[in-house]
Amino acid sequence: MVKLYWAPHSRSVTSIWLLEEIGAPYERVLVDLRAGEQDKPEYRAINSMGKVPALVEGDAVVCEQGAICTWLGDRFPEAGLAPAIGDPLRATWLRWLFFAGNCIEPAYMQKFSGWETVKSRAAWGDPDTVYAALEKGLEHGPWICGERFTTADIMIGGGVFYGLAFGMLDKRPVFTEYAERCGARPAFIRSREIEAEALAAM
Repeated sequence: MVKLYWAPHSRSVTSIWLLEEIGAPYERVLVDLRAGEQDKPEYRAINSMGKVPALVEGDAVVCEQGAICTWLGDRFPEAGLAPAIGDPLRATWLRWLFFAGNCIEPAYMQKFSGWETVKSRAAWGDPDTVYAALEKGLEHGPWICGERFTTADIMIGGGVFYGLAFGMLDKRPVFTEYAERCGARPAFIRSREIEAEALAAM
């Protein structure tokens, strides 16, 4: 069985969203970040960065949100959340999986922190370039890969929610409407319920 190490108010809630989309049994292990449990040797043995999420299945240990989305998408093909190897759509899927961490998150940090960067030297260019690319990517259907909801939407959707909530992403209709579609999914709603239940119990 899949075991997910997670904490409220962190990216790991997005992993719960993904696991709820898959629908297979899994175990949640709460890591109390306020108590410093992420720095204990037993957790550092799982993720040396001391971050959540971390996923364990048998001998496999998967850290980093994008890696978890890739692993679980391929691990549970019956859920239909990852295009198969050889499917041309997989190229688009991979592009957006990596775009979230490689472009959206650095763009948010640049905007939030007021970094000055040289556009030609920054891997993500600049926030305006990133947001324009994301807007164009969402023009082709309700989801980032068109008509099909995939784990790339878990990555991109989580990033869009965060950016809108904290004022780092412009409230353009294409972004707000996409966030509404993601937020209406039963698995997304359930992930927020799980987070709220955990917070209430802490």
